[in-house]
Amino acid sequence: MKITNVEVIILESPGAYEATAGAEEAYGIRYLGIVKIETDAGITGYADLETQPHVAQAIVDAPSEGAVPGFQGLRSVLLGEDPFEMERLWHKMYMASVYYGRRGAALQVISGIDIALWDIVGKRVGQPIYKLLGAGYRDRVRAYASTLFRSTPEGMAEASRQYVERGFTAIKFGWGVFGQDPERDVQLVAAARKALGGHVDLLIDTGWYVHRTAKEAIRMVRTLEPYRPFLIEEPLSPEDYDGYAQLSGAVDTLIACGEQEATEWGFRTLIERGQVDVVQPDLSRCGGFTAGRKIVHLADMHNKLCIPHSWISDLLTAASLHLNAFMRRATFQEFNVTSGPLSRELCKTPIQLEDGFLRVPQGPGLGVEVDESTIDKYRVA
Repeated sequence: MKITNVEVIILESPGAYEATAGAEEAYGIRYLGIVKIETDAGITGYADLETQPHVAQAIVDAPSEGAVPGFQGLRSVLLGEDPFEMERLWHKMYMASVYYGRRGAALQVISGIDIALWDIVGKRVGQPIYKLLGAGYRDRVRAYASTLFRSTPEGMAEASRQYVERGFTAIKFGWGVFGQDPERDVQLVAAARKALGGHVDLLIDTGWYVHRTAKEAIRMVRTLEPYRPFLIEEPLSPEDYDGYAQLSGAVDTLIACGEQEATEWGFRTLIERGQVDVVQPDLSRCGGFTAGRKIVHLADMHNKLCIPHSWISDLLTAASLHLNAFMRRATFQEFNVTSGPLSRELCKTPIQLEDGFLRVPQGPGLGVEVDESTIDKYRVA
């Protein structure tokens, strides 16, 4: 079996991701890139991209610089290759883009391509990806609703009640207005905890884009600890490894980071130097399953929790469920609760919450079928 085509398809929804007032949920993303890989066996692999899709398309379509290494477009280095050789192809793509990549958009495109390759191989052999990774410890994973902070305590309470009524046993509030007013931040978290009671886990994403020193982050976390957050995510810049070490050593609450990190080398730095308690690899950013499996092993070796970041669509949620099935200890599956069509309509059978859990897809490859009519409807490039 050989690869015959690699393309990035750009989708645009009629709405845009934005914070909304009161107890409303964000609409969802405006643009989404889809990696589509075709083979001469008639098997097609898919993945979504958590990066700027127009940039991703250029990285795939860029012409080759001939014999000069490090400047190739990724399609040119994959055509004619065997998709079963995921490890070798990962390294080949990394070296082909090394002078304009190593991290950022190039690595994010490699991530999507890698996921699509694993999807192809799973379809070829008739097995779900978690079996190809080497383990299936569970067939369902506890989900947390991933949503925005509301602007008032009343809005936080109402949102909390709504997600509990929908069956969630854990909720993560993040971004939005958090970080603008420290006193209000505490009021919002307190309102959520009161509405959730003592049996629903509360996760908090404080937003790394809000600049804080390590000592400011320590003070902030301590003000929230009375409300028993399960974890506090990215209170510092992703590059502030020494700050994370200082913060993690000073507070009792679990500190999480990693959605912006990539490759096993980056996560080794985050774990060993940053000393975070929870790593959050995003398969569409960290290097796909080929890197994700190594990151899980790193977390195991250092006795850290691993909770995959997964926000875009049901396609990425499916991929992350396979990674969670592969882990010896799985804690949560992030679940995007927005209503935008690019999040909810990409798969023919949307992933559904069942008693607070999400089922690991059991079909071949990713185990979900992409709805081509959705791609046709929203495709702009």
